[in-house]
Amino acid sequence: MAVPPSTYPRRLLPLFLGLFQAALLLFFALFVTYDEPSTQAEDTSLVADQVYSTFPFFQDIQVMLVVGLGLLLTFLPRYGFSSLTHNFLLLNFSMQWALVLQGLLHHFHHGQIHLDLHKLLISEFAAVTVLISVGAILGRASPCQLLVMATCEIPIYLASEWVIVTCLGVLDVGGTITIHVFSCYFGLGVSKALFRATQQPPDPKETPTPSSDLMALVGTLVLWVFWPSFVAVLCHPGDAQHRAILNTLLAMSASAITTVVASSLLQRDGKLSPGHLQNGSLAGGVAIGVLADMAVPPAAALVLGSLSAVLCVLGFRFLTPLLGRKLTLHDQCGIHNLHGLPGILGAAASVVAVLVASKDTSGSQPSQLSPVGGNASEVLEGQWRGGGAGGQALCQAAGLAVAVGASLLAGLLTGAALRLPCLARPPERLCFDDSLYFKIQHQAESPGPDSSAEEGALALKE
Repeated sequence: MAVPPSTYPRRLLPLFLGLFQAALLLFFALFVTYDEPSTQAEDTSLVADQVYSTFPFFQDIQVMLVVGLGLLLTFLPRYGFSSLTHNFLLLNFSMQWALVLQGLLHHFHHGQIHLDLHKLLISEFAAVTVLISVGAILGRASPCQLLVMATCEIPIYLASEWVIVTCLGVLDVGGTITIHVFSCYFGLGVSKALFRATQQPPDPKETPTPSSDLMALVGTLVLWVFWPSFVAVLCHPGDAQHRAILNTLLAMSASAITTVVASSLLQRDGKLSPGHLQNGSLAGGVAIGVLADMAVPPAAALVLGSLSAVLCVLGFRFLTPLLGRKLTLHDQCGIHNLHGLPGILGAAASVVAVLVASKDTSGSQPSQLSPVGGNASEVLEGQWRGGGAGGQALCQAAGLAVAVGASLLAGLLTGAALRLPCLARPPERLCFDDSLYFKIQHQAESPGPDSSAEEGALALKE
């Protein structure tokens, strides 16, 4: 019996996810295993120390992504169920997809991939890029479009991160360049290509309500509390990790206070904007990530946090409307203001920090800058031994250029692919509405006069 045309698109999402999970199960059964249990007491103690030192950071990051970021996206009053659920779904999908790709590219030895907590953590970092990029098209894309976007973005991110960190030796302990800048401009590229040059008319459902803004602000507070773990988790334990935590706390504290100042001054009546508070308070954490473990003075962290907050607030106030009018660029969550502008500021600050530190140490103290990972450390150490701080500064700038250029190009191509009709993009009148994807109880109990027509329209979408 043929499947009715009205129900086929509804089955696209479970079909996509079911096939993906079945393929992943087969892949894990054939190629993924755990390390052999340690027999020597020293090895067992080393593994235990690694788990106990990493897992608390890992749990903090889980809370950030599932609870904090999920709640931050609930500022759309009639899209809360979708924001939370799609964020949770994309996190799990992207993490598993990144785990497979990273295992095949970097950890496939003798036909096996040995799974550990560190590999899972790196895969979760890759998933963060998807969660940020989706903010540009939140509410206007179907779940299948979001999953296809994640499928394309993860391998491009892994390639970009390999070029930036391994080939160029860029210092980026907190992912300012590799994660925040990359994901921002990838999302903007997707938005530009997906919506082309059409000016998106304002939708009444886009206007936040006091309750939705309050939920989003709670998400901001959760992210603010746990952000130092996100920055410091990959640092070398000891001084570098301690420094990263302190610098991040100082930068975020300064950005929180400066956001209140800037938001109040920009309003004629001196009142605060909830949107400014929700984003500007986090801008310091984005900017400080690239140099959090460097031996910069505490005042530098405070200055960077304040400047990033000012950029973020000014971006919401002036730049986002300007880009919408001049470039017809749609940025639903303002990811350019929270991730793009502070990310560029942080990358520029890292160039200055490298050059200043080289003068202070006469180019002979590579330990003053502690990068993430062995490859970047080896590159940096070689440059410092040769007195090449200027070369490292150029590498920082080149890494930023690679992140922006690669992400924009890849985002434009991905956005063009998302225009395929089979991906069930929702019509404009049904955007920003949970009823498109969820069975809302009060609507089921009291259907309106046009409920049958509405259900027919919803059946043609996801």
